[in-house]
Amino acid sequence: MADAAVHHQTQPIREIAIDYTPEACTHCPVSNSIALTFDHRGGARWRSTTRFLYGTFSSLIQCPKGNTSGLNFNIYVSSLEGDKSQDEIDFEFLGKDKTIVQTNYYTTGTGNREQIHDLGFDCSDGFHEYTIKWNPDSIEWLIDGKVVRRAEKKEGEALPEKPMFLYASVWDASYIAEAKWTGPYIGCDAPYVCLYKDIQVPVATSVECSSAS
Repeated sequence: MADAAVHHQTQPIREIAIDYTPEACTHCPVSNSIALTFDHRGGARWRSTTRFLYGTFSSLIQCPKGNTSGLNFNIYVSSLEGDKSQDEIDFEFLGKDKTIVQTNYYTTGTGNREQIHDLGFDCSDGFHEYTIKWNPDSIEWLIDGKVVRRAEKKEGEALPEKPMFLYASVWDASYIAEAKWTGPYIGCDAPYVCLYKDIQVPVATSVECSSAS
């Protein structure tokens, strides 16, 4: 079976690239931790420096505290952010409600596969582990080791198959759907800091690529 051929061994992420606002992203390779800040400068986005073809991606995440209405904070894999034909697998936190998380995936630029999951906790109260297990024939999303969603490949319905970077960002998404998605941006508790630690990427499936071009 195809899934059995994928090795899900992981290793700490060693290098990252910062796509924008580098002064709002702090990376400590020794402790394997990253802090993303949203404030008057806007947000920031980091990614792995290589793409990976299948495997397991995970991080302990503590989302920003305070009134985060309007913001989107996340961890996801994507073949190339901004590419209209991208493949992508997401965990997205919607700032209007920190007790839920949205999962989604895209194939050749087509998404619309959103699902909302009740966390059972406030994602800003402490660190929790978020994991994406990506196989040729299935995707699993896990929170603290528990599978919250599984998507399987079906006839006539593709799953992501392009090599993908690991990404994370914090950004103001309040302009989407007239603020119905993440809520209106309030900003009364800025700066907002999203913390990532023990960030893991696949061991043996990296695809040579030193840039996002």
